[in-house]
Amino acid sequence: MPSPSMAEPVPTLLGVPKARWRVALSVLLAAFFLLVPVYAWQAGDSYVLILIGRILVFALAGVGLNLAMGYGGMVSFGHAMYMGVGAYVVAIASHHGLDSGLAHLLLVFVLTVLIAVPVGLVALRTQGIAFIMITLAFAQMLYFVTVGLKQYGGDEGLSIARLSHFGALTGNKTALYLAMLAALGVALLLMHRVVASRFGLVLRATMINERRVRAVGTQPLGYRLMAYVLSALLCALAGYFLANLTSFASPAYMAWTVSGELIVMVLLGGMGTVVGPVVGALVFLLLEEGLKGLTD
Repeated sequence: MPSPSMAEPVPTLLGVPKARWRVALSVLLAAFFLLVPVYAWQAGDSYVLILIGRILVFALAGVGLNLAMGYGGMVSFGHAMYMGVGAYVVAIASHHGLDSGLAHLLLVFVLTVLIAVPVGLVALRTQGIAFIMITLAFAQMLYFVTVGLKQYGGDEGLSIARLSHFGALTGNKTALYLAMLAALGVALLLMHRVVASRFGLVLRATMINERRVRAVGTQPLGYRLMAYVLSALLCALAGYFLANLTSFASPAYMAWTVSGELIVMVLLGGMGTVVGPVVGALVFLLLEEGLKGLTD
């Protein structure tokens, strides 16, 4: 049994264990997001609710991408595609008279799995630049498919007259904001559990040295595919919320530039950290908003 003097040192920052910093940051972020609707109600400022709601949407998508990229080493330039899928499911279903919120969610999850599994099976047989290019190619194909859907607005997008129906809460921006915040909280808890599980350990080991993982008798493809599909589902859920937040779906949601922005958010907040994508989305989008104000 190792003596206390031989124990590994606890990582610190400014003399404080990094684990405590992470807890403090999580508490501060939760307090900030919870106080936003209170401020919006007292100030009568609905725009701030939409702005921070958009941050929640991209934070949720960033959490999804972080699972693939930060823990699985899968740098995808196509995850915005799944945000577009989530948004267009809501828009097209509502266009045809189906406005049930639960039906929308079910359709989003089913369609995302049907797209993510074959895309993942093709892309995951490659690595590095090849993986990036394959995910980008699939995303661009779907982007141009939606541009060609003239009956659904084509490149101009599609307005959503009937949002996902959840009884008396339908159309209530505060209720939608709290639902997005709850979804983000659940996603972060799920990510924490997944990363600490055997699945997470194998996924990270595969990122470090796939050959060694195979040598001990574990086939990494199944783990990587599951991580890819789960990350796609979180991005699609973000797209579902984005459509309800903006009452609009556009091919621009799945443009390669949006995938690039998601990558920047994950890197900015700290790739391979649970709350990193939330910090990255908050900083990136607030900076974007601030720069808009300077240039207007």
